[in-house]
Parts: sequence; C-alpha cells; structure tokens
Amino acid sequence: MKRYQRNMIGYGPNAPDAAWPDGAKVAVQFVLNYEEGGENCVLHGDTASEAFLSDIAGAAPWQGQRHWNMESIYEYGARAGFWRLHRLFTGAGIPLTIYGVATALARSPEQVQAMKDADWEIASHGLKWVEHKDMPEAEERAAIAEAVRLHTEVTGTRPCGWYTGRCSENTVRLVAEEGGFDYISDTYDDDLPYWLEVGARDQLIIPYTLEANDMRFATAPGYIEGEQFFTYLKDAFDVLYAEGQEGAAKMMSIGLHCRLIGRPGKIAGLKRFIDYIQGFEDAWTPRRIEIAEHWASVHPHGRRERPSQMSRERFVEKFGGIFEHSAWIAERAHGLELGAAHDSAAGVHNALARMFRSASHAERLGVLTAHPDLAGKLAAAKRLTAESTSEQAAAGLDALTDAERARFTELNSAYVAKHGFPFIIAVRDHDKAGIIAAFEARISNATEVEFEEACKQVERIAQIRLEDVL
Repeated sequence: MKRYQRNMIGYGPNAPDAAWPDGAKVAVQFVLNYEEGGENCVLHGDTASEAFLSDIAGAAPWQGQRHWNMESIYEYGARAGFWRLHRLFTGAGIPLTIYGVATALARSPEQVQAMKDADWEIASHGLKWVEHKDMPEAEERAAIAEAVRLHTEVTGTRPCGWYTGRCSENTVRLVAEEGGFDYISDTYDDDLPYWLEVGARDQLIIPYTLEANDMRFATAPGYIEGEQFFTYLKDAFDVLYAEGQEGAAKMMSIGLHCRLIGRPGKIAGLKRFIDYIQGFEDAWTPRRIEIAEHWASVHPHGRRERPSQMSRERFVEKFGGIFEHSAWIAERAHGLELGAAHDSAAGVHNALARMFRSASHAERLGVLTAHPDLAGKLAAAKRLTAESTSEQAAAGLDALTDAERARFTELNSAYVAKHGFPFIIAVRDHDKAGIIAAFEARISNATEVEFEEACKQVERIAQIRLEDVL
C-alpha cells in the first residue's frame, strides 16, 4: 500500500471549539526554555562548541575547543536572564511551563528550586540540547530514557510533557512509545492540541511555535527590538481572541529563552504584552500540563476506522458500491497514495473520482449504464440497490401518480434511445418537479454533452453517498 505519512488536513474546516475553562476566548501559554548548561560544549563531552540561538551573528561551532564568548552568553541566561523572567512572571501571577534540558537542570539547582517554588511545570527538553537528527534509533531511545531518569532525580518528579526541538524523524514516535508523557510538543502544525495514534497508544500532541518565539531575535528574518516582538504577539493574540468570540477558541504558544528575552532591551516588549493581555478577563494563561488535562477531559480521543488504513478487501467492501455496481473504482483507488487527508467523505470521494475520471470512455459508459432508470421497472420490482432506493424515495419517486409514472416512462425511453445510457441526476439535490424539468431540458442535448453531464451527476451522487457513509 502506498500511504502518505504526513497529515495535511488536521481538523479541516470544522475545528472543534477548545471550550477552555470559564469560557476563555483564548489560551495564552508561555514556555521558558531552560537550556543553559545543556548546550554543546567540550566540557560536556561534545566534540565542538554551541553555534545556535545566541547573539553572536554567524556563529560557527569550534571543533574541539571551548568558545568562551558563546559559553558566557549562555551563562548570562542562567545568571541574570532567568531571574529577570522569574520576577516578571511571578509578579504577574502567570505560571510558566519550563522546557528543561535534564543536564542543564542538574547544573542549576537554585533555578530548579525557584521553578518549583513558583509552581511552574517542568517539562522535559531532552537529555542534552543537541541535534537528534543523526542519532541512531537505539541511541535516541536511550537518551530519552536517561532524560526521564535524570529529570526525575533532579526535580523529584518525572516530566509529564516533552519537547526536543532539535528532533529526528523518530523522536515523536519514540517519546510516545516511552509511554509516560501526557503530551508531546515536537510539532508546529496547529493552533489546537490533537491526538496521534502511535501503535496502541493515543498520544496527545500540543503544538509549539517557532514564530511567536524570542528565537527570532537570534535568527533572520527576525526581531531587532522589543517593540517588534510586542507587536507580533499582540497581533496574534487579537486574531485568536476574535476567533474565540466567534466560538472557535484556540491556543497561543509563546516561546522564550533566558539568554535572549532575558536581556533588558528585549524583555520590555514581553512586559508590554503581559500588561496588554491582563486587560482581558477571558484570556486564560495556563501551564501546558493544564491544557493537556483539559483536552483529555473535554476532547478525549476515540479511535475510528480510517479509509487510508483499510486493507484492500475492507476498502472495497466499504466503498465498492459508492459508484453504482462499479467496485473496480474502489479497487483502483485503494492503490493511490492515500493518507490522513483521505479519511473523510471528501478525501475518499476525491480518490474514487480520480479513478472514474481517468478510466476509459468505455469504462465510464459502463458506470452510466449501471444506473437504473428513474422510477423505472427496477424500482417497481424493488430491485434497486439500497442506495438508489433511498435516493429515489427521498425525492418522492416512489410515490408517483399514474400520470407522473407514465411521463417518466416516456422520458426514460426517449433518453436511452437517443443517448445510449440512462438519464442520471443527483435526485437529492432536487424535488420531483425539478427532476422532471431537468429531464425535459437535458434530453435534447448532444450525446457528448450529456455524457459529461451524466458523469458529473454520477460524481455528485457518489459524494452524497459518502457523506452518508462517513
């Protein structure tokens, strides 16, 4: 089976309302990444110095050497930036989620105690703040296990949340398989939490952000002054708050780093934003774990049969009758590159319609001729498919007067004699009078025109049937 592993649809056009506590219109969630002391450094056994997310423009790793300037910038985050942020958030009464690198936490006992005293959540940010992309799977699994062990030893509690940041293609799966995390945040793909099925585990994902994030002070294009950061955050909040007023409450993540936003000239913009949102009584500022607990309670996961994961036999059994007596369409559609985007009526319809459209003229004609006459002999003999029976009954074609039945018989005979296939129309889109009017208008069309119109109607019928099934 060719299956596309990425999910390009998510909640689609009908995302759920988050239903945040107390009717909050938006959840604003602040994350403080604590990485200082966990970054690449030869003192930590790494082969080179750190080169990522600092105020050194164009920094490059120094192989086999300590980078004194880089180290001191990270040290600023632990020595000064953290405490400035601690005063800001405790003073504002807003709890944080810490993404704590386990080795960094182990080297910062006073900061850890301050986090605990403030009742901040300390989630795991991995064992070391290094790239995972080239780690063999076994090595990464071992690093995850050691991160949990060391984090628990240092803080006294195992982490409930996980965010790697510099992850591999295996990270989310491996963390989910570890089995002890209420949420994972190594995605940036939504404004709401969602469930991910990993084997037998239903894993909650709480997406994170790289744009409402102070890392843009250290990357290009980025922020160069605190006011720009404030403006971006305010604009994002205003849009999400307005959506919440319309019954579509979302989540806003904000990413912070001690060594970046902890600088005086940068933190001013963050202060303005905090002052701004505190003017809204219906803006919720939870820790990430509280979002996880809320989502698990209010939006629990329920597994369902997914078309993209069906066997060929099951797919054909389920959808083989969508195109009248033409199971070959479903058989071919199953061989397409199906994915999460096809686990809906619109998705399955697209796959089936592609196979119908790409079929030969003779095959498409066979689909048309498989359709019964409207209110014809098969209907009278009760030999229609269940779908056709329901559709014709919904339009009142099972309760015709003698005159109406005679008129349908006359039109059916004339139409088939001229075009070579039955008159086809999505009857659920019309009432009885509208069907007769369309019949009378279309019978005079050229056969090639009517062939294309009949094919469009077949696709529309399939769409309606799939909406019933799914």
